[in-house]
Amino acid sequence: MEAIVLAGGFGTRLASRLNNIPKPMALVAGRPFLEILLEHLARCGYTRAILSVGYLHEVIEKNFGASFAGISLDYAVEESPLGTGGAIRAAMERGTRSSMLVLNGDTYLDVDYGAMMRAHAGAGAAITMAVVEQPDIARYGGVQIEDGRVVGFEEKGRTGPGWINAGASVIVRELAWRPGLKEKFSFERDVLVPEVARLRPLAYPTDGFFLDIGVPEDLDRAQTALAKVGNERTRE
Repeated sequence: MEAIVLAGGFGTRLASRLNNIPKPMALVAGRPFLEILLEHLARCGYTRAILSVGYLHEVIEKNFGASFAGISLDYAVEESPLGTGGAIRAAMERGTRSSMLVLNGDTYLDVDYGAMMRAHAGAGAAITMAVVEQPDIARYGGVQIEDGRVVGFEEKGRTGPGWINAGASVIVRELAWRPGLKEKFSFERDVLVPEVARLRPLAYPTDGFFLDIGVPEDLDRAQTALAKVGNERTRE
């Protein structure tokens, strides 16, 4: 199984904590957050990952090299920011499997990504989206689900409980992209929202622990919440 990890963001909201390293390399319990993600992928049976990198990509490449935790690594380097959609489309050109798991490089989700891939294949879906319930969806925006499929999205800002996109999706590599997309585009705003009726993403509900380290308070929370995750730190 193959995965793409979106690791090219600037980390503007964490700038004071990063000290000239890219956001996925933010230290969590003394080691880069990206290590935790890759070790989790390895435990779920993934053997290859494409790291979509841009800002300070040399830091990531130097740290991980060609393999980590039994996972072969490739790098899709953005010469200029491509947005989430452009980054996914470019990284998929390096893929070899019919479907690929795509992860946000600043989000941890305690879910079996191998089981998620199997559910995706069994449903014959174009996209399978991990969703998790949150007591307040204001920061993330909501996901509307009917009969096991994602049917709509809610803008950020509405308070109250609901389902959110948990930052992990399985996508067929030969996805029929929306016509007219430029090189830089948002997967969420320019593909998922306007094309949800056509794509009919499969919802993959999970009650696993979810944490987005994109703001300082959640990076602080990660120091204890993820301290015992993936301590094997097996490096090739």
